[in-house]
Amino acid sequence: MQIEHTPFEGLFIIKPAIFKDDRGYFLESYNKEKMQKHIQDDFVQDNESCSEKGVLRGLHFQTPPFGQSKLIRVIKGSILDVVVDLRKESKTYGQHFKIALNEDNKYQFYIPVGFAHGFVTLSDDTIINYKCSAFYKPSSEVSILWNDQTLNIDWGITNPTLSKKDLVGLNFSDFSSPF
Repeated sequence: MQIEHTPFEGLFIIKPAIFKDDRGYFLESYNKEKMQKHIQDDFVQDNESCSEKGVLRGLHFQTPPFGQSKLIRVIKGSILDVVVDLRKESKTYGQHFKIALNEDNKYQFYIPVGFAHGFVTLSDDTIINYKCSAFYKPSSEVSILWNDQTLNIDWGITNPTLSKKDLVGLNFSDFSSPF
């Protein structure tokens, strides 16, 4: 398992060792002992979603004291995963980071508390699994508009399928970070 730093403090890409043979493959998707140098979270909830191509979910986060760190991985299909740094004291505040996660590279993406998270699916029947460090609290969830002009994120898609919640997110310029 290889853990790579990104230009954003605390944001990591995890590249598993994949062992393949004529039967298929094996990989270790999570090992607390190997990751504890970089990730100190105790994950309390696992979530899974399945989406068709062109579905965009995000940009979501939970406010303190219910902030969530996440460990994202794609089981089937492909996504463009995007985060926005919401930590006011961070040198990357208001900037975004993108990564392609898919069933072939089997990368995982660790997102600490203080980031908004979203993704767009690049193939049909894409299955995403992610660990969370806090339980889901609907009253604590906030959405920032996926197509916010200030953030200027190139999602590689112009007309995604969105939920009602994602159609009415906050503009980043109207947002006051609690982080």
